[in-house]
Amino acid sequence: MADYTPKLKKLLRKAGCNFERKGKGDHEIWYSPKTGIRFPVDSKKKSRHTANGVLKQAGLPKNF
Repeated sequence: MADYTPKLKKLLRKAGCNFERKGKGDHEIWYSPKTGIRFPVDSKKKSRHTANGVLKQAGLPKNF
């Protein structure tokens, strides 16, 4: 099964999103200046649907 996290983080950084802090467990909290919200990013995204959901929270189009 694929791990979407590296590509997801690359897309988030390219869009101007910032890592803010560590969250609970293996999650990180990121901030999107486009939407103005903070959202969690898991360190091991195995589902393309979940990865696309994170992109949606960041205000970006689906990419997986």
